[in-house]
Amino acid sequence: MNKLVFELILAAGALAVAAWLFLGTSAADDKAVKLPPPAKDIAAVTDAPESAVFAGGCFWGVQAVFQHTDGVLNAVSGYAGGQKSTATYEQTSSGSTGHAESVLVTFDPKKISYGKLLQIYFSVAHDPTTLNRQGPDRGTQYRSVVFYKDAAQKDVTERYIAQLDAAKAFAGKIVTQVAPLAGFYPAEAYHQNYATLNPNQLYIATFDLPKITHLKMLMPEIYRDKPVLVGSHETGSP
Repeated sequence: MNKLVFELILAAGALAVAAWLFLGTSAADDKAVKLPPPAKDIAAVTDAPESAVFAGGCFWGVQAVFQHTDGVLNAVSGYAGGQKSTATYEQTSSGSTGHAESVLVTFDPKKISYGKLLQIYFSVAHDPTTLNRQGPDRGTQYRSVVFYKDAAQKDVTERYIAQLDAAKAFAGKIVTQVAPLAGFYPAEAYHQNYATLNPNQLYIATFDLPKITHLKMLMPEIYRDKPVLVGSHETGSP
């Protein structure tokens, strides 16, 4: 996508944020939810890094949350759910590619478990009860979905969703999809580390920085003040 098109999209996003706030819904309404950890988790069996792919609204905020999580080696914004040929921001933004804006999280399983990442994802990174939208963003590209890479991730994710629904952890039912990961495609370079590089942008300040604050408040034991940025490690692969 050329710079002009991206700037036009940002301008439209700023107008959406302004309208959102004008209509009486503030960032304070997007509260994190204190959740129990999964009853079942995946035990670390080797020292090798593991990976997981999460989607929940604009990837800027999801990426930033995991970049501030101790034990995460890297968090890369990208696309999952569609074909490689349509894995661009411009095409994904149409909502017709099958892709969701996603984040590939590479982590040290000896320091943080897959289940803990799920707990962060559901409690801090996004609202799992809104269908095909997060905040002012609308469309299937902003849907809530966990892309599992193996049977263990699928099982733990489905069990955790059932656990949270049974406990009525949210006012609404969780609508998060649990889907097999067919491929992950890193987003364009200008999307990487976006929240860190643009903290004063209206969208980031309104919707993404509060998520980082919530992470620090709810899970101080795994909060990392200095984020691990794309470029400081290899991006890895799912």
